[in-house]
Amino acid sequence: MTIKTNPIRPTDPDARTLARDLIKQAKFGALGVLTPDTGAPHVTRIAIGQHPTSGQPITLISDLSFHTKALHKNPSCSVLLGEPASKGDPLTHPRISLQCHAELLTRDSSDYNAIRDHYLATHPKSKLYIDFADFNFVIFNITSADLNAGFGKAYALTANDLN
Repeated sequence: MTIKTNPIRPTDPDARTLARDLIKQAKFGALGVLTPDTGAPHVTRIAIGQHPTSGQPITLISDLSFHTKALHKNPSCSVLLGEPASKGDPLTHPRISLQCHAELLTRDSSDYNAIRDHYLATHPKSKLYIDFADFNFVIFNITSADLNAGFGKAYALTANDLN
């Protein structure tokens, strides 16, 4: 007889805190989108910031990029956050996979300038390209998340767990 156990732990305050910290501290992440023509997955590295009021992850991306075109066709995406420490097995370090709905902002959005100023303050090197006509912001509105807090520490989180 095979005994199956659920590897997902009950979500607790420590898991919620770690998940929020991973989002808040992220500078880079991996964005997963679906290829419009085939539905195949496509992953790319992006810079990550936080929305100045909601705290949702944001990024600045070019309209010329493949992933922007994919998000226009299907705004469902995932973002992986969490960098391994300098020592130890990278798979034992915390990371979070966010399931999101991408909100593509245009320059005429009411909060565009506030987001731009906040992003520049936290990503000063983006000054080189932030005002290029093809660059715009994406807000990743989190719908759910999977937290791997280290070996044997898996949690399924709701959007409310991250507020």
